[in-house]
Amino acid sequence: MQEIEQVLAFIIEIEKLKNVIRKTKPVGLDRYENAAEHSWHVCLAALMLKDYANEAINIDRVIKMLLIHDLGEIDAGDTIIYASETPEIKRAEANGIKRLLALLPEGCGDEYLQLWYEFEAGESADAKYAKAIDRVPPLLHNLHGNGHSWSAHQVSKDRVFAVNSRISQGSVPLWQVLETKLHGAVASGIL
Repeated sequence: MQEIEQVLAFIIEIEKLKNVIRKTKPVGLDRYENAAEHSWHVCLAALMLKDYANEAINIDRVIKMLLIHDLGEIDAGDTIIYASETPEIKRAEANGIKRLLALLPEGCGDEYLQLWYEFEAGESADAKYAKAIDRVPPLLHNLHGNGHSWSAHQVSKDRVFAVNSRISQGSVPLWQVLETKLHGAVASGIL
């Protein structure tokens, strides 16, 4: 029963992800998304787009990665992708994920910690695809929200293309479609 209590404590603690506010607004809404909503959204996107992955993937592993990849933000907070790839931020997120997974019964968090590191490394087929899909909702939020986050954070067109072109590492066809949409955003003046 002690193990169940530990899992319940973990479940309670990860509720805090609902209070981590991201930098984009969901399509059609005038409020900012929280990180838990993002996790749900990217998991469904991964399911719907899985046939467009560059390589064979294990969708169960991908979904696990996407469900846990932002948990470290409970402690570290959310940082916009265009400024988040610093050692300090990655270290804070790693410490956060370790703290959370330590709440689970001994050994139960090991698989998830390894998946988190695999996602961060972005080298396996599963991680490449997961990282590609992680970029989709924020792009759609901006494309359908007049570039609100790009403008608010003064993100240049070149930076948007540079960061998001990495989508091609997980799905070339997905990047081709999104790249066309980004060029349309440039032509319309929202990027």
